Order: sequence, then structure tokens, then C-alpha cells
Amino acid sequence: MSAPAGRHAIGPDRGRVLLRTYRQGLAASAGHDLVVEFARWSAELTVDGSGVTGLTAVLDVTSFTVVEGTGGVKPLSDRDKREIAATARKQLSSDRFPEARFAATAFTPGESGGGTVSGTLTLVGRERPFALTVASPADERYHASGQVVQSEFGIKPYSGFFGALKLRDAVDVEIDVDLSGLGGGW
Repeated sequence: MSAPAGRHAIGPDRGRVLLRTYRQGLAASAGHDLVVEFARWSAELTVDGSGVTGLTAVLDVTSFTVVEGTGGVKPLSDRDKREIAATARKQLSSDRFPEARFAATAFTPGESGGGTVSGTLTLVGRERPFALTVASPADERYHASGQVVQSEFGIKPYSGFFGALKLRDAVDVEIDVDLSGLGGGW
């Protein structure tokens, strides 16, 4: 990783954290595959001469918004997007657990500046192992991806129409970060 040595604060000014949900069930054609973005999040990246040595991140679960919905019988309205976000915050008990946290425990280098970041994800008060696959599509830009299986955190995936429309248990996580122009740290 090309960031200079030091501790670096990273947030929405340097990247995006997206969730992608997918529908299934007999009435799947009525629902939408969603892209959800966290408006408020922060991360601290620690780098020394040998590379990345630390990464922690905090996501404000109350801050996510539905940015896109594909498929479905009709396009999502702004009202639909707000209602979906409110329902999801309720599913995630965001009133009791307003934050999701990730703490990296291992960094495994890969090809072309990427690799794997493994650690612990805390969601709705439960901790589970979590890994992100990291790629570097351009200088000082990184794309990380992984999957959160809701049921592993005790979250029952959304279902509607008496169970005929369901949200897939696995939710895709995508993170894009631009580390260009970072100073020497704190």
C-alpha cells in the first residue's frame, strides 16, 4: 500500500461504503435489488515501513440511505427509499446498536497492491470473523469487497408478501477508498 507511514483518518471524503442486497423468492420480480450507502463512517489506517499494520472502522448504521433500486414492477420513489431505509434500521435495531465496527487482525498481501484484510465485525452487538478482499485498480485507489451473512449476526432477513419476497441472507459489501495525497499522518 502506498500510503506514507503514520496513522491516517479516512472517511466519506475519501471513499464510499456500499451494501448490495438481492431479492429472492416466488415474488422476487416484484421487489428490487438495492444499493445502500453509509453517509457517516470513519476509519483509521496505520502504516509503517513494512506496510499496513492496523485498520479500524466505525459505520453509523443510522446514516444509510438507499441510493438505487433495480428490477421490480415499478421504479423506487424517494418515499419508497425512505421507507426501505426505515425498515432496515428497525431490522438492525439501530436504536440499540447505532454502530457497526470492524477491527482488522491480519493483512495478507496479494498481487498488484491488493490482498486480504481479516478481522472482527461487530454488528447488532454480535462479533463474527469478517474478511475483505482488496484490489488496487489504480495508483493509491483501493476496492475492497466481502459478504455479510445476516443470520450469522442473528438478523432475520427481510421478507414480505407472506414470505414470497425475501432478501437474500448474504449482503455484499463494497468499499472504495482513494488514498492519494495523504500527508505524513498524525
